[in-house]
Amino acid sequence: MGKAYSKDLRSRVYGDISEGHSCRAAARRFGVSASTGIRLASRMAETGSLAPKRQGRPPGKGKLTAYRDMLIGWIKAEPDISMPELAVKLAAKTQVVAHPASLSRFLLAAGFTFKKNAAGDRERTR
Repeated sequence: MGKAYSKDLRSRVYGDISEGHSCRAAARRFGVSASTGIRLASRMAETGSLAPKRQGRPPGKGKLTAYRDMLIGWIKAEPDISMPELAVKLAAKTQVVAHPASLSRFLLAAGFTFKKNAAGDRERTR
């Protein structure tokens, strides 16, 4: 994903626009694209702020969210289940195909960790 322009550059481009210059002329003066100047002007008109929008997917909207309680229940019932085994179990029960790495990230976000204790036994804690 691209990086947002700095607040300083955004305010200078918009300052030029607010002084009466066109969006394209202000963008050309500061070396940004014309569409950036237009977007900055429309963002200021809509929200009153030049701050960049949040990038990326909104949190909590993945395909595994609907199965959160079921996955946590399986982990609590069988703490040493591997991620590939969990993926197979999920596919068999719900027809949802999830990569083991996706399941791991989902469980880490839910507060589960996977650590070995001093005796060499594996434990999954929350």
